[in-house]
Amino acid sequence: MKINPKNGIDKLIFGMKQNDVTAIYGKPDRNYKDEDDNVIFAYNKLKMRLTFYVEEDFKLGYIVASSPELELFGNKVINRKISDVKKDLAAKGITKFTQEEFDTFENYFNEENWIIFQTEFDEVVKFEIGAIINQKDEFDWKFGKK
Repeated sequence: MKINPKNGIDKLIFGMKQNDVTAIYGKPDRNYKDEDDNVIFAYNKLKMRLTFYVEEDFKLGYIVASSPELELFGNKVINRKISDVKKDLAAKGITKFTQEEFDTFENYFNEENWIIFQTEFDEVVKFEIGAIINQKDEFDWKFGKK
């Protein structure tokens, strides 16, 4: 499954509605609302959790994924050492990361592409990607754009 920075993962594109997603991947294994009333779809087989923002007319705005099939620029990311992943990204000009630590986990956040690599014991265990917010402080929805 290909990660498309600033756009989404695989066939998922930021700005899709719930029916666009179910047309591609079918019904989610879980469908619930979070504490902010956003709609969450969870797909077990894909190992992905999708967030549709209530304040944005339920558009897909955030994806959390942990599938070992995830690829960024042709390289797998899950279960790899963060130093190796960062080396691959540096070759593509992505070098700025904010690092946060909690318990045995560390997050490496790149704001420009709105991506987070979550590591445990120095290996990437989870990947998060969010829709980009533009200069006008609005979401830059990619779905339906040509």
